[in-house]
Amino acid sequence: MAPADFTCKCIAETIDGLSDGLSHFSGLSRSAAIYAISSCDPICIYDPQHLLRGHEPIFQERYIKNRDWLYNTALPKNRKQFGYMIPQKNLGLAGLISFGGRSGSVFYQMWFTEHHPDMCSIGPTERWLEHAAWRFSHDMANEAELYTGISGNFLREYAHHAVRDYIVDEMNVRLGWDTNLRIYPILDAILEISRTREEGAWPRGKLIFVEPRMQKDLLFVARFPEAEQPYLNHHKHVRKLLLAVENSSRILVSNGRTIVGIARRHLPAFSITADFRGRHGFLRLDTAPICSFSDGSFKSTTHRANLVQLEEALLETDLDPAVCSALFKIVSFIVHHADEGAHGCTLVIDLNASPLGLAGQQLDVSIDLQAPHHLALAKSLSKVDGAIHISRDLTLKAFACLLDGQAILGEDRSRGARYNSALRFTASHDKIIVVVVSSDRRVAVIQGGAELSAQCQWRPIANCGILPLTLKEWIASAD
Repeated sequence: MAPADFTCKCIAETIDGLSDGLSHFSGLSRSAAIYAISSCDPICIYDPQHLLRGHEPIFQERYIKNRDWLYNTALPKNRKQFGYMIPQKNLGLAGLISFGGRSGSVFYQMWFTEHHPDMCSIGPTERWLEHAAWRFSHDMANEAELYTGISGNFLREYAHHAVRDYIVDEMNVRLGWDTNLRIYPILDAILEISRTREEGAWPRGKLIFVEPRMQKDLLFVARFPEAEQPYLNHHKHVRKLLLAVENSSRILVSNGRTIVGIARRHLPAFSITADFRGRHGFLRLDTAPICSFSDGSFKSTTHRANLVQLEEALLETDLDPAVCSALFKIVSFIVHHADEGAHGCTLVIDLNASPLGLAGQQLDVSIDLQAPHHLALAKSLSKVDGAIHISRDLTLKAFACLLDGQAILGEDRSRGARYNSALRFTASHDKIIVVVVSSDRRVAVIQGGAELSAQCQWRPIANCGILPLTLKEWIASAD
């Protein structure tokens, strides 16, 4: 296999595995890479899903006009020293997460993926990109004769390891290398406890992991004798103990091996917290979220309704910016309440100067939703079958409204009556935005008979036959 063909094969299979793995962790995710195998080679780009389109001027300035990135004398001379990598930081491009490095086998590489708006933290994703860079360096150092083709498979299954690597990096910075906390057993226990029900109920409450030398900073209300401390890997026992801290200010405390006791909610200088919230939960370092967990796996999502599309749609209207902001906050409050309560609802946002007359329960006097007690009422009324009708003057006009319209192309029978009624209604009425919250917590923002989406719209395609380009060729192809 020619060197150029081998490089193409490595980069394509790595990108394929990276995109697949990140799509399971964060939702549909594209990936791309910019690289130069040696300082004498032209810098190339592999972007099969057009992730980097729109950033051509930045790459032109950074890599073509400015040559500073070429000058690095600290690299090992031996190509086999792929394990020593000089990291290259996130480039800070809008909507992207990036990470790269330099090694003896790859002079320069930078990996990119989506920065989804509902991510708890970009830390695990950065570690994922770092591992992609390391795998690519490893493959290029081994060359074609020893290439196994397993890098893509590693990256497909890297979620657990990415979370662990991020925690370990942060822990080493804050605590140093001398620590008794072992992260893999902690992560395994969290996932097992999260899917262990007690009398049919999913776990709720907080379990924190604290370095033994820091336990003195906790305010214990009950401690267990060392010889009788329940082991963390006895998941059913730990699940029962969570009942003692459920819906309270108390927390269950572990040293990473056993359950030490029950304390008041006062965190020490460093802790890892598993916050169980029923069918899902959150993993935190101190108070900062790392990721969520559900269905036996880690995810990047915040489990909050994503209303970026609504915000963008409101900004494109003729409303005053202050009114846009107030309207967005009102809708967000109602949607998040429905999301947390796992009940469906529909909100009709009427931007017409003269509001439509909808079939539903009308109000004698419209309710001002800027008043907190009125907003709380609207939150409750959203549970009633039918839609609530909100006008551009920030008032509630009616509730239990029925939405009708003619059948249109693009309906999705799998999404239910709320969703398809909203599609039909907005197709027939201008200046109407409908927000639909399904009971499964899916949120859709619908306007003009179509769902607005901030998520990348692409379908996975086979990377074979798609070749890297030099960065100059790629930039020129955008013209």
